Amino acid sequence: MTFFRILSSLVSLALVSASIGPVTDLTLTTKTVQPDGSGVNRDAIVFEQSNTVIGPLIKGFKGDTFKINVINKLNNANIRKPTSIHWHGILQDGGHAWADGPAFVTQCPIAGQGHSFQYEFKEPNQAGTFWYHSHLSTQYCDGARGPLVIYDRNDPYKAFYDVDDETTVITLADWYHQYAGDILIGVSDSTLINGLGRYAGTGGTASTLPVITVTKGKRYRFRFINIACDPYFTVSIDKHTTMTVIEADSENTVPVIVDSFDILAGQRYSVIVKADQPIGNYWLRASVKGASTFAGGTDSAILRYVGAPVAEPTTTVGPLKNKLREQKLIPLNSPGAPGVHKRGAADVVVRLDMELIDGPRFAINGHSFVPPSVPVLLQILSGAQTAQSLLPTGSYIPVKQGQIVEITFNVSHVEPFGSPHPFHLHGHSFDVIRSVGETKDNWIAPPRRDVVSTGLANDNVTIRFRADNAGPWFLHCHIDWHLEAGLAVILAESSDSWKGTVKPTDQWNQLCPIYNGLADGDK
Repeated sequence: MTFFRILSSLVSLALVSASIGPVTDLTLTTKTVQPDGSGVNRDAIVFEQSNTVIGPLIKGFKGDTFKINVINKLNNANIRKPTSIHWHGILQDGGHAWADGPAFVTQCPIAGQGHSFQYEFKEPNQAGTFWYHSHLSTQYCDGARGPLVIYDRNDPYKAFYDVDDETTVITLADWYHQYAGDILIGVSDSTLINGLGRYAGTGGTASTLPVITVTKGKRYRFRFINIACDPYFTVSIDKHTTMTVIEADSENTVPVIVDSFDILAGQRYSVIVKADQPIGNYWLRASVKGASTFAGGTDSAILRYVGAPVAEPTTTVGPLKNKLREQKLIPLNSPGAPGVHKRGAADVVVRLDMELIDGPRFAINGHSFVPPSVPVLLQILSGAQTAQSLLPTGSYIPVKQGQIVEITFNVSHVEPFGSPHPFHLHGHSFDVIRSVGETKDNWIAPPRRDVVSTGLANDNVTIRFRADNAGPWFLHCHIDWHLEAGLAVILAESSDSWKGTVKPTDQWNQLCPIYNGLADGDK
C-alpha cells in the first residue's frame, strides 16, 4: 500500500472518531465530494465539524441537556437551501415537541445562507443509540445525517464489554450520484460505511475503505445505525458469528446471540462482539437488501486486529444460520404490551391501508400526506385551527391523553413498491405485537422500538403504545422518497393541551416569518 493510501486510512479513522456535544454548534455547508471512488464528483451537504458527508458523532450522558445550535450555510442551487434537523429516537417529552424537527409538522425550516436555530432537549430516562438528519423533503439523502449517542454511566451491560466509544459507532448509508431532488425511486450507487465506500460500476477504483480496529481478546459494543434513505442492510462479520444484541432503537433488550441481522432505514442495534479470532483482517459486510455480491470490497468495511498487516481481507462469508428474528428482542425493562391483551381492545384502534395512487403518490386510508404551509404545531398554538380542522385534511389520528393506541399496517396494495416499508413513530417507542414473518400475537414480551418493518402482504404487523406525550407526532415510512410521495400520517396527541404544555422559544416563533419572507428560489 502506498504512503497515500496509508495516510488516507488514518485520516478516515480520525474523521469517524470525531465527536461533539452535548452543547455545540452544528454547521451545514456544501462541498464537492467523491466518497466512493467512482470518479463522479458532486456537491453534497457536509458538516463543518466533521468535513465529511456523514456528520460528527453528537454525544452526551443520560440526564444531560442538549443544546445544539444548527447554523445553516446552505447556498447551492442543486440542494434545498433551508433545513430542519430531527433527533431520531429522542422522545421530546415534557413539552419539547417544538424541538422534534420535521419541517411543517413541528416547525418551519431554518432559512439558509447563515440563519441558525438552537434545539434544546433533555431526556432524563433515555440512553442508547440515536441519530440526526434533515427532515425537509429528501434533503438528508444529499448528506445531512449523522450519529447521536447518549451514554449511560449505569449501563446494565457495562460489565459485558470493554470498549464503547467513538470508534465503535458504525453508520450504514446509501450514496447517490444524482441530487436527491432529481430522484423519484431510490436505487443507490454505493454503500457508505462510516462515510466511505466503493463504487461497483464503470470507473470505480479501489478507494479507501473504512477500518474498524480491534485488539485481540477485547469485547466491543458496536453501535450500528442505518442512516440510509432507502435500503435495508444484512450485517455480518466474517468468522465472528457470535454477536450478542443488547439494544434495539435505544431500548435495552435481553441478550440475543445471532450471526447476522437485518437493519432497516432508521433502525439501530448495539451488538457485543469479542475479538477472538486469529490476528488478521476480516470483512464486515452490509449486504444491500440481502443481495450484495461484495465484489471488489463493495458494501464492506474492514475489521482489522492490532498487529495485522495493512491489507484487505481474504475471508469469505458464511454459512449464516442464525439471523436475528425481531420477536426475539425482549425488552429488558417493563416488558409487556399496555392495555387489555386482545386484538381490538385498545382505546384507539387504527388500520392503515396503504395504496399507490396517481402521481405516482402513496396514500393511507385514501389520503396522501402533503405538508401544510403552516406547521401543525403552530396551527394549534396560534389558535388558527382547532384539533378537528387541522390541515392537511384526512392525515390525522386524534388521540387523547392516556389512551392505548393499536395500529395495524396493511401493505397488501403496496407490497411490490419498495417493501418492506420501515415505519417510524416520532415521540414514542412502541411494542410490536405482531412482527414480520410471525403468525401469532405477542402480548407478554413484545419487542419495543421506534422503527418497524411493515413486512409483506400477509404479515399483519401491529404495534401498541400508551399516549403519554402530548404533541403532533409523525408516523411515516423512512424510505425518504416514499415519505415525499405521501406515505405518512400524524398522531394529534392531546392537541387540546398543546397551548399549555408545549412552550417553544422566541427563536422558534421567528422561524416561520423568516422562511415565509424568502424568495421562491431560496425555499
